Amino acid sequence: MKKIMRFFNNIEEYLVIVLIFAMTIVVTLQVIFRFILKASLPWSEEFARYMLVWATFLGASIGVKRGAHIGVEAFTMLLPKNIKKYIQYFAIILCIIFCLIVFKESISIIQKQIINHQVSPAMRIPMWWAYMAIPTGMLFMAVRFLQAIIKISTIQSKEAR
Repeated sequence: MKKIMRFFNNIEEYLVIVLIFAMTIVVTLQVIFRFILKASLPWSEEFARYMLVWATFLGASIGVKRGAHIGVEAFTMLLPKNIKKYIQYFAIILCIIFCLIVFKESISIIQKQIINHQVSPAMRIPMWWAYMAIPTGMLFMAVRFLQAIIKISTIQSKEAR
């Protein structure tokens, strides 16, 4: 059970590793094909771009999980602890709301792409596959923000004891 929980707790890291690895292999092959074999792979740049987009949105979720996103703490450091707690909650709730709004709007864009049968120029894959990185990343980020609220609550309840 612990292995399953550890897997789901680190799923973004595993996915980003696979995406970056695949992107590196394809870009390396493109360099070999272009400069050594004098023949280009027409789909490689598009593939690398989409892998980078997916890695970026999943990586943003990793940043939330690790608390690595930029935040301005100069103001909150001056506040008393009980007010600081509410400011933290408020900031995280705003971030969750933002993630859910972007999630909703990106789903509507994807629905339009599915209806219009939009495909990528080189690989001829449905464009909604590439755009699915946005709602997926936003959903992961919202979950990580919820986990941050729980983490702050448990830390503060331990400090209160």
